[in-house]
Amino acid sequence: MESTKYEVRRIFGLLFICVAIAVAIASIASEIVFLNNLPKYVYGIVWVGVFGIIFSIYFLSFKKRISLIRNRMKNSLSWPLYIKIINGSCWALPFGLIAVFPQYFQYLILLGIGLGNFSTYVFMKLFSNQSNKEQILVGLTALLAIPIAIEIDTSLFVSHQDIAILLSRILISISYAIGGAYALFSKIKSE
Repeated sequence: MESTKYEVRRIFGLLFICVAIAVAIASIASEIVFLNNLPKYVYGIVWVGVFGIIFSIYFLSFKKRISLIRNRMKNSLSWPLYIKIINGSCWALPFGLIAVFPQYFQYLILLGIGLGNFSTYVFMKLFSNQSNKEQILVGLTALLAIPIAIEIDTSLFVSHQDIAILLSRILISISYAIGGAYALFSKIKSE
């Protein structure tokens, strides 16, 4: 049982590292697209392409990962309906607010990642008796990055919004990298 928990934690650690790498590469590639005044549809190609390549490599290299990831995620199926609604709202509401407040999208993305991961950690702990500390690290780091992103956006790079957006995306990447590194290098304690 202990080795399975360790294996699942490592798989999620690698998944978080893949997210961090994909966000960082796609962010830098998006900046290159912007600087070269390429058509807007190229952004979509960059993001879908980068995530597609990285996650194809991740999942194709170890097919058993999919079932282990699915099993960990299935824990939320037994939660009470109101908890599922709260958790889903923590993830979706900030992203939905981007349509209303597009000028704050980089903060709302950090908020969605932060609240979503934080609430999932809390509810996994309370209702599934799992302590996925890598998830709370991603959530807290993303939430703590919001004031940093605001400072970058409103004072350091006011005249270079493209750089401010790039840096806020790098903060997302750092959040996932911290959680992933913790999952890869931490030891599971018996519960």
